[in-house]
Amino acid sequence: MRKKTVRDIDLANKRVLVRVDFNVPLKDGRVTDDSRIRAAIPTVQYLREKDCRVILMSHLGRPKDGPDPALSLDPVAMRLAELLAIPVRKVDELSGPGVEAAVAAMQPGDVLLLENSRFDPREKKNNPELTRELARLGDVFVNDAFSAAHRAHVTTAGLATVLPAVAGFSMEKEVDALEGILADPKRPLVVVLGGAKVTDKIKVIDRFLDLADTVLVGGAMSTTFLKAKGLDTGASKVDDEGLEMAAEALKKAEASRGRLVLPEDVLVTETVEEGAGTMVVDAAAIPAGWMAVDIGPETAKAYAEYLAGAGTVFWNGPMGIFEMAAFAAGTKAVAEAMAASPATTVAGGGDSVAALNKFKLADKIDHVSMGGGASLEFIEGAELPGVATLADK
Repeated sequence: MRKKTVRDIDLANKRVLVRVDFNVPLKDGRVTDDSRIRAAIPTVQYLREKDCRVILMSHLGRPKDGPDPALSLDPVAMRLAELLAIPVRKVDELSGPGVEAAVAAMQPGDVLLLENSRFDPREKKNNPELTRELARLGDVFVNDAFSAAHRAHVTTAGLATVLPAVAGFSMEKEVDALEGILADPKRPLVVVLGGAKVTDKIKVIDRFLDLADTVLVGGAMSTTFLKAKGLDTGASKVDDEGLEMAAEALKKAEASRGRLVLPEDVLVTETVEEGAGTMVVDAAAIPAGWMAVDIGPETAKAYAEYLAGAGTVFWNGPMGIFEMAAFAAGTKAVAEAMAASPATTVAGGGDSVAALNKFKLADKIDHVSMGGGASLEFIEGAELPGVATLADK
């Protein structure tokens, strides 16, 4: 990583403001998936070992009109305290006299969690006043939330303009993994792209057609490509706005490095519900009234062979509606093939991560990105404010 990290500066006895990603699912006042909290632990522990006073900031959800009790970080503080095995104090504001008093009372090694940053409308506006209020709390700013790095908010970018700013370990790991794919991947580089909309991923597709050796397409996105080729797609979900883009990508694939591979066969149904009747058909002739909901077994086998022979694999987006058992076989097959591959493997995007967790394969992937939209923008070549504002090495 070309940016400074927590290893590169003197942090002893400092007050350190850390932007983490604690945007986790909650149910009945408890955290149901603590993956993102666990990802922050190495940075927090490192700072505690340096006798820092660790002040954590995060958003949670999308509160609309100020504070929302359902999106408070209280359950997160409870889970963090369990994982760290120390008390974690949580305050009910993001800034102000009460927060300043809480920081002043901290001892070396203490951890304090501020309230949901998006409860303050100034956060998303990258407001200079809020930036100054938060900057008074710390001596150093550490950004460890790659997943929010594409947002130019106070806690992701603003603070880096007024305090010495470096990356945490999670941020470093994310950037290194993605840069490894883009800069010097072990070949062949095989990319698996799924999901719904071509319009959402056309820049990623375009970049990988230049960089990758093979691009395997699945999910509803593949039916848009099939329709762009003039094939029958029945009642399948198609991104009509993306048809022209898909046609251009198919043309580019003929002349560029990356071979764009579409499904040979697909699983179709008339109704998207558990227990619905299904059949496997040729991807070139989906019957009227039927919709593709997964790649077929021949496609899954072919994609698995590509993954087995890869040097590097990047996966973003499921092959079908994997949340329903009847339509999950293709996504599971890709996940299993990726887990078994000798390649360097990187998975990104919420649905891909959810699929790996569902099939209990996440621990067999070299890097599971928490980045989502940030990872796609990074691959597109966009400058991420939360990374760009950090100090260069």
